[in-house]
Amino acid sequence: MASDPEQPSFAKEGNSSGEVASAREPLLVGVHDSESYSVSAAILPFLFPALGGLLFGYDIGATSSATISIQSSTLSGISWYNLSSVEIGLLTSGSLYGALIGSVLAFNVADFLGRRRELILAALLYFIGALVTAFAPDFPVLVLGRLIFGTGIGLAMHAAPMYIAETAPTPIRGQLISLKEFFIVLGMVAGYGIGSLFVVTVSGWRYMYGVSSPIAIIMGLGMWWLPVSPRWLLLRAIQGKGDVQNSKDIAIRSLCQLRGQASGDSAHRQVDEILAELSYLGEEKEVTFGEIFQGKCLKALWIGAGLVLFQQITGQPSVLYYAASIFQSAGFSGASDATRVSILLGAFKLIMTGVAVVVVDKLGRRPLLLGGVSGIVISLFLLGSYYVFLDNSPVIAVVGLLLYVGCYQISFGPIGWLMIAEIFPLRLRGRGLGIAVLVNFGANALVTFAFSPLKELLGAGILFYIFCVIAVASLAFIYLIVPETKGLTLEEIEAKCL
Repeated sequence: MASDPEQPSFAKEGNSSGEVASAREPLLVGVHDSESYSVSAAILPFLFPALGGLLFGYDIGATSSATISIQSSTLSGISWYNLSSVEIGLLTSGSLYGALIGSVLAFNVADFLGRRRELILAALLYFIGALVTAFAPDFPVLVLGRLIFGTGIGLAMHAAPMYIAETAPTPIRGQLISLKEFFIVLGMVAGYGIGSLFVVTVSGWRYMYGVSSPIAIIMGLGMWWLPVSPRWLLLRAIQGKGDVQNSKDIAIRSLCQLRGQASGDSAHRQVDEILAELSYLGEEKEVTFGEIFQGKCLKALWIGAGLVLFQQITGQPSVLYYAASIFQSAGFSGASDATRVSILLGAFKLIMTGVAVVVVDKLGRRPLLLGGVSGIVISLFLLGSYYVFLDNSPVIAVVGLLLYVGCYQISFGPIGWLMIAEIFPLRLRGRGLGIAVLVNFGANALVTFAFSPLKELLGAGILFYIFCVIAVASLAFIYLIVPETKGLTLEEIEAKCL
């Protein structure tokens, strides 16, 4: 069947009753052959894209110590250490604004480059940005390095979920995409740890940022070795941007490499199924900008962008801002040391993300989102009450903080990225996920920017109550709008959920 030269025509036309039935059956009835794969072969196609998330998390963790190191008159190793608050803001948020640039760039070039080449480009930008930052002779060059590194973040956080989603076996797709969030948190913990080691070293901030460069090299070489996404390749072929038979042969070889020896002859069958389903779903028509905001494309955008928006505006950047002061008020030894508190919270986040990874393909996406966000509502109410009524009971604040962190890491943290990787139709996935990532980083920047003035205007307690109300709204959004995608192929998700 795989060697039949007429098969591409069948996949593209699908007019006869027999052809339509073969395309519809797995989509509408949910009956499809189980995928054969080797777990060991599935590790590398996850690992190298996930290094992009690791570097993102590492940048967050390392920067918290780098800002201390670079402002020290004795340890900074520079003459321009006396930075203003605006300059410190540019240093800390430079990668975030670079990520916004990367998200805009991804929207325009992702479908042309493909997931693999976009990740190679991201690794190159990570490498250049890390070196420019580490060897910066003055502040403007330092900010330039942060922007370059951040552009790599934007591209990596856009392409990595897509590549993992499109190459992972369906039974473990949720675990692998959620594990990328685990790598982000692992990077944060590593950043906090390495930052605490170099913070007492002369020019330690240079070493903190320079550590990213060898990891970026490994990521780039790994992506160079990995095959292209078979789904992206087949999409380009049926859209007339490649020879169907040649693309089909390459897709089969790619699947064999991705699934390992266990795949056997099933790679031929899976490619045939993907081609037939893409034809049935009308994927041969290239998406237009206007179509993104119509029909099932609009529904996917509403689900994906809504999730990542609520992920940020329920206070995720702001709650952690109070971590050090909450632990200090509770009398924990060493709590005044922000680095130690960060490592403690990072380790807790890592554990809870691991819990989500283990259960996401067993319990499903909706139960984790509904349960986790319900916990976030309770935690924000506790934090608001502490700052308004119960300031003499710091244990309430500690419980609220840990509950928030734990519930976020089993819900919005991993599941938000998982859902945006799954929900968009294939021909829309590059641009749709680009919009979602742009919303994510834009909302993060907005919340981070607005937090201090709002806290000064309203007070911390009222601000946490506002976040609590937003979390209740997000709970309603999840219950009414977000579908369950557990156990469905990407093509089935498009057919059944949109």
